[in-house]
Amino acid sequence: MGFRRQARESALQILYLVDVGKIKGEEASRACLAETKLPPRAKKFAEQLSAGALLHSADLDKTITKYAENWEIGRMAAVDRNILRLAAFELLHYKETPVSVVIDEAVEIAKSFSTHDSGKFVNGILDKIKIERENAESKLETGKSLPTGRDHI
Repeated sequence: MGFRRQARESALQILYLVDVGKIKGEEASRACLAETKLPPRAKKFAEQLSAGALLHSADLDKTITKYAENWEIGRMAAVDRNILRLAAFELLHYKETPVSVVIDEAVEIAKSFSTHDSGKFVNGILDKIKIERENAESKLETGKSLPTGRDHI
């Protein structure tokens, strides 16, 4: 398993702890990353993803809710909700990561940490969110700037 997948899984654990455990992001990050054997660059990526998803959680939740037909964010399974937050953040704020990679990783993580049907659920919503990224990229091509993930953390 690559370091980015490990980082995404660790970031998911951080988001889950904040969401379900109601603890602060920094505390959740320390708890999840302190004893892990992740390489330093994976830890850094996990921290960037989780911090960014937490920072933008209100906007991410609005975006997810917009595309999750007949699903309120609070009624989604906690794991699925946080996978969606994490992947939506990466889709919308990390232009250097290919869309297909973000979606494939999120689907595989959903299958590993949730249910097989969660993969389909996550895929359906992220396919719709990718349009926002494509729109942002087309604005970039017309001369407007698109922020990178590091600009928001």
